Amino acid sequence: MAYFLWSGSPPYFKEEDEETLPSLTPYLVKESVNRGAIIICPGGGYQRRANHEGEPVAKWLNTLGISAFVVNYRVSPNKHPAPLADAQRAIRVVRFYSEEWSLDKEKIGILGFSAGGHLAASVSTLSTFCSYEPSDQIDLESSQPDIAILCYPVISLLENYHEGSLHNLLGDHSTKKLRTLLSAELNVSSKTPPTFLWHTSDDASVSVENSLLYAKALSKSNIPYEMHIFPNGRHGLGLAEDDQIVGQWKKLCEKWLKKQGY
Repeated sequence: MAYFLWSGSPPYFKEEDEETLPSLTPYLVKESVNRGAIIICPGGGYQRRANHEGEPVAKWLNTLGISAFVVNYRVSPNKHPAPLADAQRAIRVVRFYSEEWSLDKEKIGILGFSAGGHLAASVSTLSTFCSYEPSDQIDLESSQPDIAILCYPVISLLENYHEGSLHNLLGDHSTKKLRTLLSAELNVSSKTPPTFLWHTSDDASVSVENSLLYAKALSKSNIPYEMHIFPNGRHGLGLAEDDQIVGQWKKLCEKWLKKQGY
């Protein structure tokens, strides 16, 4: 059962979007020992949300004893800051209802693929950015994730950027100021959470340089991170069940999550 992120109309609401109101679908683990939770942002170039990067990932996290939530954030024709508002609100909703869902509100992570990785990196680095006006008690909660998992993410909108994501998020007339604001490698700070990254070196859609830029920024700010670059693999592999090499990212991530207390 999906929960709408806002009880009324969300910020930047358009009447034609009535059937695609931003929502959150929970996949809760009963009697979870660690009580951690991870919010999942599927990829899709800010044009759609890829199903194989949503529910299957949530169910994989469930096998690790981790509750998960898939966020149905807004995509094109919606533009920035609607997707960021949805992701920040999703984190706040999970924290607000953490007791009801038997979660530790200080163990709320974010996981994103491709453009969803850009969204996850954005909430990781723009915690003080006001993407919408607070409207209720939920908005008193922090929108800063405690950990981040970025899978072949779009990171920069200035260097080696993904044209489709840039266009769908900002439109045809984006400014350098806005592209700079949404280039996550430029916004890493001491508040950025520990991060797990993976990419394939020959990704033909989103250049591996995106992950390398972010890792460099994390290193400069002394933020703990783990990164894995696999030699081959197409973009959008998700759980990579059919690729024995790239599919190892799940075991590597599981070990990393245990180190983080999840």
